[in-house]
Amino acid sequence: MLDRYSSNAVPSPERPSSVLLIASDEDTRTMYAQCLKQAGWIVEEAEEGREALARALARQHDLIVTEAAMPGLDGYQLCGLLRRDRATLKTPIVMMSDGLPAGPDRGRAAGATLVLVKPCLPEALLGEMQRLLDRGSDGLQPAAPPQPVVPAAQPARHPIASRIHQRGITTTPPLSPPPLVCPVCDRPLTYRRSRVGGVSARHPEQWDYFECAGQCGTFEYRQRTRKLKELLDEENASPTAG
Repeated sequence: MLDRYSSNAVPSPERPSSVLLIASDEDTRTMYAQCLKQAGWIVEEAEEGREALARALARQHDLIVTEAAMPGLDGYQLCGLLRRDRATLKTPIVMMSDGLPAGPDRGRAAGATLVLVKPCLPEALLGEMQRLLDRGSDGLQPAAPPQPVVPAAQPARHPIASRIHQRGITTTPPLSPPPLVCPVCDRPLTYRRSRVGGVSARHPEQWDYFECAGQCGTFEYRQRTRKLKELLDEENASPTAG
């Protein structure tokens, strides 16, 4: 299939054209490189974006071909960086994008001269490369500077339950204090206040505090365990909510 492009795909013998070829998959990179070399191109290879950036800035190439999807510095980021440097500002860049709907638009917005959708045969890539080269730098539209990426609007987050959960001392607790009698003198206990707390609204805690009318002392009733215990002093009736 190379013969289809041999008449107009072979670079000038006076100065063979050079291309920087970036592809993370070795087999894919080798396939394209062999096709381009057979057509007379000088091919420099890179397997990831950072290496490609260094090679592109160290040596001038007639054309750059890069995949869009790469680990680390991907093709879109690489293209944006190349368009910010004076040495590569006008170098034609061919990006090979996966078949995602937004791929071509995203590639052009990053500064690619041409975006090809994969799978792309080596012969088809070769033809497009020579077409760009034949147009020359005067015929190429200046690459638009990359547009700033506007972060997508984040969905509204619900307040974290542990932050909105109320804790503290109250006389109107979520659970009604039960009627209790003094375990010492059997007289009715008088409700005074409650402490509500716990880790979150899903795991609440409530302690109710009572006093005995017969001077037997202060008692704590824990709603979760349904246990009543006598407190030694008044300070224990108003602990810090937890």
